[in-house]
Amino acid sequence: MFTIGAVIYIGLLFTKLSHILISPLNVFFRSLRPKGALVTIVDIEEAEAFGVSKIEDFIWKQLLDLDACTRCGRCQDSCPAYLSQKPLSPKKVILDLKALLLERSKAKSPDNNGRALIGEAILEDEIWSCTACRSCQEHCPAFIEHIDKLIDMRRNLVMEQAQMPETVTGTLRSIETRGHPWRGTMATRMDWTEGLDIKHISEAPDAEFLYWVGCTAALDDRNQKVAIALSKLLQAAGIKFAILGDEESCCGDPARRMGNEYLFQLQALKNIETLTKYNVRKIVTACPHGYNTLKNEYPEFGGKFEVVHHTELLAELLWSGRLQITRGEHGIVTYHDSCYLGRHNDIYEQPRRILSAIPELTPVEMVRNRREGFCCGAGGGRCWMEETIGVRISHLRVEEALKIQAQILATACPLCLIMFDDAIKAKDAEESLKVMDLAEIANEYCIIRPT
Repeated sequence: MFTIGAVIYIGLLFTKLSHILISPLNVFFRSLRPKGALVTIVDIEEAEAFGVSKIEDFIWKQLLDLDACTRCGRCQDSCPAYLSQKPLSPKKVILDLKALLLERSKAKSPDNNGRALIGEAILEDEIWSCTACRSCQEHCPAFIEHIDKLIDMRRNLVMEQAQMPETVTGTLRSIETRGHPWRGTMATRMDWTEGLDIKHISEAPDAEFLYWVGCTAALDDRNQKVAIALSKLLQAAGIKFAILGDEESCCGDPARRMGNEYLFQLQALKNIETLTKYNVRKIVTACPHGYNTLKNEYPEFGGKFEVVHHTELLAELLWSGRLQITRGEHGIVTYHDSCYLGRHNDIYEQPRRILSAIPELTPVEMVRNRREGFCCGAGGGRCWMEETIGVRISHLRVEEALKIQAQILATACPLCLIMFDDAIKAKDAEESLKVMDLAEIANEYCIIRPT
């Protein structure tokens, strides 16, 4: 009892040590929702305000975070935005928010608002630099939730102030009017299926899986090759699957993480209605962002489906013998952990099992892997934003692959594929390194036959 009393006394008397009391409380009250799910604006049609524009707008748990910070800097040391010389430091954001809260608490008049939260205490460039990769939260010993605070400020900028980068405006408008974020594409969602005998779900109501292709795999030239490779693998394994084709629409991940919660909810409800109409129960997708949204965020809106990532399914098919690899190619391969597959959903081993099953292919890890993996720079909607400050995050990651003399940079995310493809070209490393999805590696680097 004496020890407990001493800790409480010290925490109350010495405010710099208050985190000794607050941090355990913060851990106790940590979020129990899925790691990849953002907080939902409930009854959005009736909401009087969107996001956070004043320090007082944060909920009690978000304010508790500010006192729980131990200033250890682990969040900052692992932040890809900070390490690539962007203005964002997760640690600084928390400390600046706490300083603003103290200013407001000491204000003599309640009408004296002092510094503005957005634009003064926290700069807009800081808010937009976040990739929502979760590295900060994964490394925080006090379970501080940085992402929700930054997304709440984005929501206010987008939905209240209509203040956002021009590329964000264009992307959100494209999702609203065209059902996908890729503004310049002339492709349709069915172009990649030519010659593959892939059926629409209406033609195959007994399909075991609905293949959620995703905007990027369906509409981006480079990623269409992944959709084709995965389809061939599923067909070879005897998996009966179907697609939504033109009825598929953006899952809403870019809209939600760019701050447009209203557009996200519209997309979610529309897609859930479509999936329910066809009595879909099991979904496979090659996009970690779609996987995370369908699995962790749609249930709150009534969309409860069994969702698997293609690496999970391929690893199972290889283990069960439904796919058999009979020949491999020589080469060094390194696997990049997608943030939304890894830190957000704890899928680390299945992708590596796929590579380990390929004869003569030598897997080598980059220095930062699994939970410590380094972001590609595309998350948080940043795939559709200009990266004009500091070093490109994708360039730092490609440099890590080059240092270990990898010949193949393997990934399991369409956005990572785009970012690394561009980075490899920018570094004139196309002759020594190429980026491939795991489905492409399995389909193109080996002869695969159903047993």
